[in-house]
Amino acid sequence: MSGAAIAIEGVDKVFNAGSADEVAALRGIDLAIRPGEFVSLIGPSGCGKSTLLRLIGDLLTPSRGTVTVFGKPAHQARLDQDYGMVFQHAGLFDWRRVAANIELPLELRGWSKADRAERSAQMLDLVQLPDFGRHYPRQLSGGMQQRVSIARALSFEPKLLLMDEPFGALDEMTREHMQLELLRIWRETGTTVVFVTHSISESAFLSNRVVVLSPRPGRIHSVVDVDLGDRDDDTREDPAFFAKATEVREALRAVEAGG
Repeated sequence: MSGAAIAIEGVDKVFNAGSADEVAALRGIDLAIRPGEFVSLIGPSGCGKSTLLRLIGDLLTPSRGTVTVFGKPAHQARLDQDYGMVFQHAGLFDWRRVAANIELPLELRGWSKADRAERSAQMLDLVQLPDFGRHYPRQLSGGMQQRVSIARALSFEPKLLLMDEPFGALDEMTREHMQLELLRIWRETGTTVVFVTHSISESAFLSNRVVVLSPRPGRIHSVVDVDLGDRDDDTREDPAFFAKATEVREALRAVEAGG
């Protein structure tokens, strides 16, 4: 796994080990993710997708095995601020204006007020919300709030972006628009992305690779390679896209059938 952005080797995760309510969430996970790659994690509910994401982000510790991020232990990568995280809910602070929400990680890192303001303006341009820095989160739509959340996660230029169902609460049209926005930002920044989703079409549309997990304890059942070039709305009508979505769907049916 030399040169990998993320190297996961022999990872198990057990919650409440040794107790009556012990839960084996993940078992025997081996996965390498290349720098600049967009990888989606998909599988049945409860298969450990979010747990795996949190292990990469050092929000959880493996029960066995190792997680390496950019050649260092995940814990050190967190301390070195190598990644940003985006969750299903934007998690913005209602009492802070949009620009101040974006600037919060920079403020915690000791950036000057002028540098923070310059960077937040750059990030608002990146997510195409240049006129909304003075607004409060409650004045934005759900999709706009998620764009602000992405801007905040990318404000300090992390090499890795971890995303846990960030568009799950959005309506279908907004979700499709946000998928295109995310792909644009990914192309512009070159950030490595690990993305958790329940949506087959979303995983096929966004990813270079789709990792299909089995039911708990989650194992890697299969990995679907996706090569659709630069994607736009027309991609959704492309037979190649339908073929890849079908491949992911069939892999999920196989895991649910115990195959």
